[in-house]
Amino acid sequence: MRAFLEGIVAGYGIAVPVGPIAVLIIGIGTKSGFRKAFFAGLGAALADLIYATIAAVAGAATAAALAPYERSLRLIAGVILLAVAVVTGTSALRASSKAAPAASYLRTTAAFLSITLMNPVTLTYFAALILGSTGGVAATASGELLFVAGAFLASLSWQTALAAGGAILGHRMSEHTRIVTGVTGAAVIVALAIRMLLST
Repeated sequence: MRAFLEGIVAGYGIAVPVGPIAVLIIGIGTKSGFRKAFFAGLGAALADLIYATIAAVAGAATAAALAPYERSLRLIAGVILLAVAVVTGTSALRASSKAAPAASYLRTTAAFLSITLMNPVTLTYFAALILGSTGGVAATASGELLFVAGAFLASLSWQTALAAGGAILGHRMSEHTRIVTGVTGAAVIVALAIRMLLST
């Protein structure tokens, strides 16, 4: 049980800090509603699940193998986020309030999974917590499994809260406010993307 609780703390630790993914999920919630935003958050949570699993199985070795490519991955992620910001801002200015079709949910999940996976720092974070744990996280297979489960559930619950918050805000917004919020969100993503690019 201690490993599960440590996983929950680790999951919130990586998910809660505000970043471009959080801004995007809230933005999708305000424009397209909870369901689509939930699937976006699911993609981010699945990325955390994958990295937590890799960290539990071979965290130190994999983190070391990815280290030489961290700069390139950050560069790619930054460019993608800039493109996403342009699309987000353009979409907001068009003031289209039509809901996305159900067929787009899978693509939304895949897109957020891909973008989130381009941050190898997540893997290093989980690996460091597992290797530095004084409990039974890395000692047994069950401990590793409980840690991964806790991290995934914590991340998913936070992403779901962001999706719900965005959807609630969207219902209360006028069309003008929605446009302003969308453009502001795009500007925040641009700023975060630039910071990411400058850190490479």
